[in-house]
Amino acid sequence: MNWLREFPAMGADALSALRRTVDDAFRTFTRQNGEALEQLFLPLREFLLFSERLLTQSPWPVVIGVIALIVWLASRNVKIVVGTVATLLMIGYFGMWVDTMKTISMIFVCTVVALAVGLPLGIGMSRSDRLQRMVNPVLDVMQTMPSFVYLIPVVMLLGIGRVPGLIAVVIYAIPPVIRFTNLGIRLVDKDLLEAADAFGSSAWQKMRQVQLPLALPTIMAGVNQTIMLSLAMVVIAAMIGVQGLGQPVLRAISNQYFTMGILNGMAIVGIAIIFDRVSQAYGKRLQKHLEVKHG
Repeated sequence: MNWLREFPAMGADALSALRRTVDDAFRTFTRQNGEALEQLFLPLREFLLFSERLLTQSPWPVVIGVIALIVWLASRNVKIVVGTVATLLMIGYFGMWVDTMKTISMIFVCTVVALAVGLPLGIGMSRSDRLQRMVNPVLDVMQTMPSFVYLIPVVMLLGIGRVPGLIAVVIYAIPPVIRFTNLGIRLVDKDLLEAADAFGSSAWQKMRQVQLPLALPTIMAGVNQTIMLSLAMVVIAAMIGVQGLGQPVLRAISNQYFTMGILNGMAIVGIAIIFDRVSQAYGKRLQKHLEVKHG
């Protein structure tokens, strides 16, 4: 019976040894490859800095006008456009313009990176059951892992700054676009695929002309969720140097500045509502267009 009493201590010792081994190996890898990794992500850093300078250094009426035009082209809804302009004017009036533009540039770059990685992976999963079985457990872990945990390996590899925060945000926010892309393509009507086969379409032609267009509304729902998760991660990523609305919120928490925290939090909510309404409206327009085209 002694081994029963010693079993918890044995497990703790084994876990401690394993933890030291993994941590030492990770630190060694970081010291040996940290500089190479920084060079690898240098184009991503330049892209982020370019988009940030574009939004923060352009005259605010021009920025609001361009954003309003994009919102109109995506939604074709006057109420959403008016709400967007009013929200941005209020953000500027309360002195949060620069931080808001930095946050929008971060969300834009994160979304672009998430789409560049997530769409091909989702398409691959839709074409391969084996790949789907391999990737789904990874996505489950990514979606249930506490968001703070993502910061640890990224900071150890790349230190503090914009790029580590961007990578942490992308890792946290990318699962929905992968899942929804896979789901949307798999839900395409089999009769339409058989008709495409009857006309002699290749696999690439079926994907480009039938499956992806019909899956776009579902994919847009995934993009919507990715954007929302990116915004949710902004405040946490501010802990490792991501500039924007997250940093004033952290200062408000540490210094008990109630008004600062509320105003910056409401600015994040305003941006989230804009992105949500625009992406939903665009998805509905796509759905109606496809119903008319194929109906």
